Amino acid sequence: MRRVLVVDDEENIRLVLKTLLKKHGYEVEVADSGESALAQVDTFGPDVILTDVRMPKMGGLDLLATLKAKQNPATVIVMSAYGNVDLALEAMKAGAYDYVGKPFKPDEIVLALRKAEEREALKRENRALKEQIREANQFESILAKSPSMVEIFRTISKIADFKTTVLIQGESGVGKELVARAVHTRSSRKGQPFVPINCGAIPENLLESELFGHKKGAFTDANADRRGLFEEANGGTLFLDEIGELPLNLQVKLLRVLQEETIRRLGDTKDVKVDVRIIAATHRDLAAEAKAGRFREDLFYRINVLPIVIPPLRSRREDIGLLVDHFIARNNARLGTHIRGLSPEARKLMMEYAWPGNVREVENTIERAMVLCESDVLGAQDLPDRVREALDPVQVHLQSGELSVKKTIAAIEEILIRRALQKTKGNRTRAAELLELSHRALLYKIKDYKITDL
Repeated sequence: MRRVLVVDDEENIRLVLKTLLKKHGYEVEVADSGESALAQVDTFGPDVILTDVRMPKMGGLDLLATLKAKQNPATVIVMSAYGNVDLALEAMKAGAYDYVGKPFKPDEIVLALRKAEEREALKRENRALKEQIREANQFESILAKSPSMVEIFRTISKIADFKTTVLIQGESGVGKELVARAVHTRSSRKGQPFVPINCGAIPENLLESELFGHKKGAFTDANADRRGLFEEANGGTLFLDEIGELPLNLQVKLLRVLQEETIRRLGDTKDVKVDVRIIAATHRDLAAEAKAGRFREDLFYRINVLPIVIPPLRSRREDIGLLVDHFIARNNARLGTHIRGLSPEARKLMMEYAWPGNVREVENTIERAMVLCESDVLGAQDLPDRVREALDPVQVHLQSGELSVKKTIAAIEEILIRRALQKTKGNRTRAAELLELSHRALLYKIKDYKITDL
């Protein structure tokens, strides 16, 4: 931070500051008005702008507002005479870093610049530390540090090079496709195609052609031969997202492909050999779907060779802070914003909210807040009502649409156990008394629910 632009309509002030700051090793340019300063900002590129508050035409406040609108990163320090202190304070509320009163002593100006340099150095150090933390807790494109996700990372590393089919299960928004991509990227197939398809997003009458391709004339509008996604993914990985939505007639054909490693295009009489690894994903309980006759049991057993269950975000809260900081940094780069982080109150609300939409909901919430935010820190007022009002997690589960009595009882039981452990600060004997459970039963349930983050 060695470039300083001095903006003041008094020539003697400009001369004094230029001489003083050059003596202390700064590179200095001067401007006699806000308009002149804006012209020099682009050519000189100052690190710090030292500006008077009250000037003819464009004053310090207007200059500050224009710089902020242009998203200029320069640090602004305002100068004000005794009667203009209120204006200086208003400038600081609008984003100025500091102010110096007039008449000033030389040491005051130099001290203000040194403080600004120290602040910028701390900000750079903070960004570097955050980047180190992000890198230390990133596995491929997945950001997490909770024990349950670390275990999933270990599993991915173990299974990546085997062609065995993987079934990824988890609620909507937990990142099933990211896990699938991580399996592909960690495997020897990483240089080959990764082809995703959402089985529930394509009409049934088009899905077969999409997967297996067709011959010219196989149906109306089939004007040419077309390769399907199995052939597109040859040598690589085909990711069948929401496989629970696959129609029963196509489940039969998929089972045949898995067993024989050949496909047949619609309207063709010949089989085509394919070398494709299948990774499937679903938010449904496929075992229950198979028992109910809505999913082929033989196909379920064929794809469920290597199951990966991604826990919801509400059960791995230590990952929330990492995700929030990651999405802020990513959106700053994408949107051109300069958000430094969250206020303590906003962060507390983010940590307490149940996130029924999981990682996808965190991402959308942060983007919305950053677009609406009027300062460089996201406050509670920038968060949507649902986060600020932070519904009780029991209510969130009941409102999720889940109808399984077994799952609902288990979810509520886990919530109550966590509350009891939090209230007793991890004292399991006391928590068991509050829950009216035996100590042994509580230990079993803690193990079953993988409660390790208290």
